[in-house]
Amino acid sequence: MLTADIPPNQTIYVKNLNEKVKKEELKRSLYALFSQYGRILDVVALKTEKLRGQAWIVFSDVTAASNAVRQMQNFPFYDKPMRIQYAKGKSDCIAKADNTYVPKEKRKKQDEKTENKRDAPQAPNGVRTDNGTPAATYRNGKSNTQETAQPPNNILFIQNLTHDTTEDMLQLLFKQFPGFKEVRMIAAKPGIAFVEFDDDNQSSTAMQSLQGFKITPQNSIAISYAKK
Repeated sequence: MLTADIPPNQTIYVKNLNEKVKKEELKRSLYALFSQYGRILDVVALKTEKLRGQAWIVFSDVTAASNAVRQMQNFPFYDKPMRIQYAKGKSDCIAKADNTYVPKEKRKKQDEKTENKRDAPQAPNGVRTDNGTPAATYRNGKSNTQETAQPPNNILFIQNLTHDTTEDMLQLLFKQFPGFKEVRMIAAKPGIAFVEFDDDNQSSTAMQSLQGFKITPQNSIAISYAKK
């Protein structure tokens, strides 16, 4: 097992990533995919020759990191199965690459200060489910009563997407659920998308699980049934 000799910690190490994906898109996609397991403090992905195809994801707690390691092992990410394990702390190669390397004896104090600063702000939507995702009853400060406006069907209407959200990002997010068929985005109307499932039970499961999901730290998606 990949994690057998490394103790569980807040940071996971992901390798075998598709090297053709641009760095910023890779980081956004990793954030969108893994934040379902808990609050993410940082995503580190560098495109230097030695570090291509690798990334480090820092969670706010060990439980979230452990769930991610267990659930996402070998998940097909941009057509390549991810290999995941706990990180060996913050490796020297990463610290040197981003110019934050310090001797081991000073590292502990620096990490404590960094964690205190990061943990100080509270997420705007503090209501969260057991797996760390925002609760389904909350959406940008509003209740989810609007979801009942349309009768349940197999197509979901997704709103509040950022303009740089891609079909690949949404596909990675929704294809974890049984019955997923496809994502459709409309070029003339950025910020929205349609996601189709085999039946309304499967689309309802995806809606309940991802309602209010933070596609970025600032944007929570809103999901309803599409008009037919």
